Amino acid sequence: MNELILGSASPRRRELLRQMGFEFRVEVRETPEIASPELAAELVAESIAMQKSEAFGTLSPGQTLITSDTVVVLQHEVLGKPADHADAVQMLTRLQGHWHTVYTAVVVRNAEETIAFTDAARVHLLPMSQDQILHYLERDRPFDKAGSYGVQDWLGHNFIDCIEGSYFTVMGLPTARLYPHLVRLLGR
Repeated sequence: MNELILGSASPRRRELLRQMGFEFRVEVRETPEIASPELAAELVAESIAMQKSEAFGTLSPGQTLITSDTVVVLQHEVLGKPADHADAVQMLTRLQGHWHTVYTAVVVRNAEETIAFTDAARVHLLPMSQDQILHYLERDRPFDKAGSYGVQDWLGHNFIDCIEGSYFTVMGLPTARLYPHLVRLLGR
């Protein structure tokens, strides 16, 4: 029997995997989530997703593990999760009115094979007033999200006017790219 493990505490990833039609259990292993400063911005998410996967060590036969990480990149600078409220305000102030890129990396592995990939989507965030930024932070408290926002939140509904790429990559799990790997590894 195949067992699918989601190595992520993200409620969005849980929701997306469930909507994809998979049964799974959630198990999270603590990792530092720090990438080398020399690493190119587009490789950071995959490096962290791999760290999360490696924290599980060897898998038993029949187990399949999914780990993932998402980063926001603005002008070659990686914006991860905000350190605090002031950091979230600063990130959103910088992002508003500009295009940025969201990279979501996934590592899927079982006892025999490891698959790693990164999907990218470009996002345009309309200009926001300081009051709108503060309202959003108070309303949705996106302090666990890369770039200090969630595409599915109030901000996404009202200020994201264009996405080039997968909405689900921005949300945190590139479902269309992940699905065929899971079908094959789980023998569906």
